[in-house]
Amino acid sequence: MTILTDTPTAPGPTATNSVRLPPRRTRLRGIPLSYLWCELRRPMRRSNLIFNLALPAVLYLALFRAGPSDANLPGGNFALWMMIGIAVYGSAAASTSAAASIAMEKASGWMRTMRLTPLSTAGYVLTKIAGAMTMSILPVGVAGLLGLLTGARGTAAAWACGLVGAWASSAIFSALGLAIGLALRAEVVIHVPGLVITALAFLGNLFIPLSGTMLTIGRFTPMYGAATIARWSLTGGSSFSADHDSLGWAVVNAACWLVGFALWAARRFTKSTGRV
Repeated sequence: MTILTDTPTAPGPTATNSVRLPPRRTRLRGIPLSYLWCELRRPMRRSNLIFNLALPAVLYLALFRAGPSDANLPGGNFALWMMIGIAVYGSAAASTSAAASIAMEKASGWMRTMRLTPLSTAGYVLTKIAGAMTMSILPVGVAGLLGLLTGARGTAAAWACGLVGAWASSAIFSALGLAIGLALRAEVVIHVPGLVITALAFLGNLFIPLSGTMLTIGRFTPMYGAATIARWSLTGGSSFSADHDSLGWAVVNAACWLVGFALWAARRFTKSTGRV
């Protein structure tokens, strides 16, 4: 007859020498790293990648010689001024369209699936913004290369501040695109980002040097603060109309729009998933 006992088996000699490995890190402040990596890679596979590169390039080639004949800037020439503006525009257009594509996820029912995951609203919004910002790297790089080939001249600080600032500004418009994608239907969203960003670019002093009433209005738009920060090392706050921009106001402008768009996106995500 077999007798079953609950006496634990003594560990073998190898058990005392075993090494416990630390758990593999799979989350970054509440964001699954595999999900973050997927979002960072996905924009690079989008079919509209060529369009996001071609349009800023065409605009730059059409406008970089159109500056005032007496354009004198502390840190460089008008071609560099235009190059930075086109870099900001290309960065904004690419990141907005990438983030707005979330409307397709909402239409397909993916947003309902998000209710079942532990991912927080803040984590989801930040992950989507980070993914959309990767889309803006290439337009900024193309603008910089075209500027280098067409005679854009400036100090090293003006180049670095312009390109890095143009890319960093994509966070604002990634949040905007995310909010638009969550607020509108998929069939409507595909037409909205391009129109919105182009209008904001004109008001934000990106394509044509503004003055008077238009410049005053433009100072309150989302694109103006981002462009002013990116161009600061080039212009020192000076404008072609003899006005002077405030760096402090530009930072406040950019920060307020970023926070406002991010909160709008978070609110729309909460309504889309039924979370509170």
